Amino acid sequence: MMLKWFRQLDGILRGDAIQIPALKHGRIDMPVGGVMVVALILAMVYGVCMGAYAIIRTAWSDTGVTDDAVMQMVASAVKLPLLFFLTLVVTFPSLYVFNALVGSRLSLASVGRLLVAMVGVMMAVLASLGPIVVFFSASTTSYPFMILLNVTAASIAGILGLAFLLRTMGRLVMAQNRIDFPVVQTDEESGDIAQEDEQQISSSLDPFQAHTDTKATAVFKIWVVVFAVAGAQMSWVLRPFIGSPDMEFTWFRERNSSFFLEVLKSIAELLGA
Repeated sequence: MMLKWFRQLDGILRGDAIQIPALKHGRIDMPVGGVMVVALILAMVYGVCMGAYAIIRTAWSDTGVTDDAVMQMVASAVKLPLLFFLTLVVTFPSLYVFNALVGSRLSLASVGRLLVAMVGVMMAVLASLGPIVVFFSASTTSYPFMILLNVTAASIAGILGLAFLLRTMGRLVMAQNRIDFPVVQTDEESGDIAQEDEQQISSSLDPFQAHTDTKATAVFKIWVVVFAVAGAQMSWVLRPFIGSPDMEFTWFRERNSSFFLEVLKSIAELLGA
């Protein structure tokens, strides 16, 4: 069963689940529960990779691996899935309203499936970057650098996941409106140019920019900004994820400052300002 769910996420990543023919009814047909379980597992994997900094840092100290370091890894593995799914819950109503504003007839369930697929893409990208985070955790003792490294990894995952969302929303609207996309192919025998009714895509990020409603795209790009800002601040509310070497372990810290000010502070410390 688990292998089947991973294959379904692989199909989403490769674009098999969002071909125009598969979306002809204006909805994504996928098992939401299975993809959510896989996304949860991948998020926990990256959480463990984030917490590896605390384990490695204390392992090389005179005291050895401490209970606080172990708890930090456990907390990161628990809170990272919570971060993305809470952000999804907070921003879900706004996406549905934005979706209605551009004239899409997607149902509430279809929008929910789309968001789950997007989170699955994000978690797959993030988990793939986990080994890099572990490598740098073993290569540096700089806490500000580790903060910026994880922010960069999360940003890459977020950009690719939101790009997937924009592409898929465009395809769903096209499928609803029954727009056909001619594709040019060469006949193997005669060498003549032929056209097919529907264009096949080779990946989940292939664009249809020439056919996309620019107003609809602009509206969804605004939602992308909303999701990114909400996710960034949610990570600040749920911190710590890495574990400061100067502070004892705690599940949550006081809600002072903000995510963006902390990133600027880390950049300044890293540059020695």
